[in-house]
Formats: sequence, C-alpha cells, structure tokens
Amino acid sequence: MGRGHGQMPQADSDDDLGGLGGRGDRLAPVLRPVRAGNGFEEALEQILQVVRLGLVPGGERLPSERELAERLGISRVTLREVLKVLQDQGLVESRRGRYGGTFVLPRADAGGEDELRRRIEKVDMEDVLRFREVLEVGAAGLCAAHGLTAEQEDRLREALARTQDAPLADYRRLDTLLHLTLAELGGSPSLTAQYAAVRATVNDLLDCIPLLVRNLEHSQRQHAALVEAVLDGDADGAREMMREHCGGTAALLRGFLA
Repeated sequence: MGRGHGQMPQADSDDDLGGLGGRGDRLAPVLRPVRAGNGFEEALEQILQVVRLGLVPGGERLPSERELAERLGISRVTLREVLKVLQDQGLVESRRGRYGGTFVLPRADAGGEDELRRRIEKVDMEDVLRFREVLEVGAAGLCAAHGLTAEQEDRLREALARTQDAPLADYRRLDTLLHLTLAELGGSPSLTAQYAAVRATVNDLLDCIPLLVRNLEHSQRQHAALVEAVLDGDADGAREMMREHCGGTAALLRGFLA
C-alpha cells in the first residue's frame, strides 16, 4: 500500500522477546502473573493469546521456560504441561540443541482455513465487535485525557511507524501491536487483559477475510489521526477517531462473514 508497505526495519528492538517489562516488550500487555488455584488454565489462556494475536509470529521462538514461568508466576512443571497442550494442538513445536526452544508454528500448520472457519462458527460477531469498540474507544480517551510520559509517547509513535513500514504479510500483526500498545498505555491492566482477549477473537475473524489495500490505506490515515489526537490530549477527538476506525473494520467483517 504505497509507501506504507516497503520492507520492515531489521534487528528492531520489538523482536527482543527477553527483558522483563522492557520498552520493546511486546508480550507485556498479555503475560501477567496468574491467580492461585487456576494457574494451569490461566497460563494456557495467556500463551494462547500470545500465539493467536501474533505477538510471536510463526517460525519465531517463545521466551525461555525460565522467563515464561517467572512472568506467569507458575512452576516450570506447570509451564511444561501448558506447552505440551499447545504442541498437541499443533500450535508450537519443541526443538533441541543450541538454538532450540519452543517455536510457534505458522498458522497453515495449525489447521489452515478450515480450522479458522471452525473456530469462528460459534462466535457472536456482533457482541465481539461492540465489546471491542467499547474497550478501544475507552482506551483512546484515557490515553488522551490522562496524558503520556515522553517514553510512552515514543512507544506509541514507534508502534504507528511499524504499521506504516509493514509489508502486507506482517500488517495485521503490527496493527494488533499498535492497538495493544494503546490499550496498555490507558493505564488499566483489567482493560488491557480484556482487550487482548477480544482482539484474539477479532483476529480470528479478520483472518477469514482478504487484506484489501484500499482499506489498509484508509486505516493508516485513521491510525495517524488517532495517534495525533492522543498526543495532543484531545480525548474527544481520539474517541471519535477510534469509533470511526472500529466501525470500518466492523463493516468489512459484516460484509464478508455475516
């Protein structure tokens, strides 16, 4: 899509999955300590979200067992049980050796289009889209109204820039990261967790429709206006732009899938 789809910068800090809570830590919006009593289930939910959101793309390695266990607040025994489930489902694979670890499998290896269609069969699309809009509009307003630190402003600008430089194959993953960054900067961990969950379902829906260059160009103009409103402290403008942006996505999904 015009200038927005050249080659992505190489060796970017966004691809450094290590470093607990670092500025380039793209997993921070999703991974958090689980509650006692449901450690296995909640850890499985969170790592599934990491995979479904594309925060670790197909072919890339998840953080080490030590780091994942530390971030989730579970034992490595429990973590290995979680990873075994993901491996049995064809979502990840374990590799041995110096450059081994747990690697996310490309989506095609995890069931392809038939699996995606099966996954969305029972999704209440209208409910998902409305909830997504409420969360996104709220997060945009919070960021603009409360203001961001200089470091947070840089994070938001960088997330926007990555979508502008993304090739088509990476666009949806980097679009997800931009929206997750905005949700996280809203300052409510509960909102961020709810948004990560609903965005995973939105991505399943989006994966069932084609990428349309005209739509992506329009989305990029909306992204730029949204970020500008947030940085200017224009809460009403940020909310309105996000509402418009969510409406465009909803219209496409309804058109293709309803």
